[in-house]
Amino acid sequence: MSSLARSSHLQLAAFALGTVGWILCTISMGMVEWRVWHVDNTTIISSGIAWVGIWKVCFISYLHVSPGYKEQFCHKLSGYDSSIPHEIYAAQGLLLIAMFMGLLGVTATIFALRNVYMGVTRKTLITHFFLVGGCFYILAGLCVLIPVSWNFYSVTHNQSIAFPPSYDMPSSPAAQEAGAAIPIGIVAVILLLLSGTFSLSYRFPATVRS
Repeated sequence: MSSLARSSHLQLAAFALGTVGWILCTISMGMVEWRVWHVDNTTIISSGIAWVGIWKVCFISYLHVSPGYKEQFCHKLSGYDSSIPHEIYAAQGLLLIAMFMGLLGVTATIFALRNVYMGVTRKTLITHFFLVGGCFYILAGLCVLIPVSWNFYSVTHNQSIAFPPSYDMPSSPAAQEAGAAIPIGIVAVILLLLSGTFSLSYRFPATVRS
């Protein structure tokens, strides 16, 4: 194995971590389980549990279906709805940016590793691709960190949401807890930031002529 390839083991790990982090970011963004609300009135929300995501709110109800059957009802959360709290509105935009930034980071790292393992000894090209990839990974991680932290804060302080009457949702839960999307987002943040740090740490070997 050439010294050029040996110098990029950490960046290969960065690519793997960044790819997994980007996938987890995408999964977290699509999940509805950001907040789990426990409600006392089970007339409409039959299970007593509702899930509040960044794109929709869902609950299970027996009210409009045949006895013995259940159906999950969901209402989309529009960015134009004034009742949507700031942390959910911010999460919608920031996670879309994070997904795009993460994809750019993965792409830049692929180009850099391709040049390394094909023996292309252009120092400026390789180092610039790792630098760009690392910056994109870190930016993606920060874009995930903000909504995850903000929504976790809202959960721990049991903050309410003034849903429109058509949503059949109470404005305040009896209690709430963090859903699965938040820990998945935390793992994505850790992986993306580690990936960015590893990519930025690349040093072109002095024994290779560029």
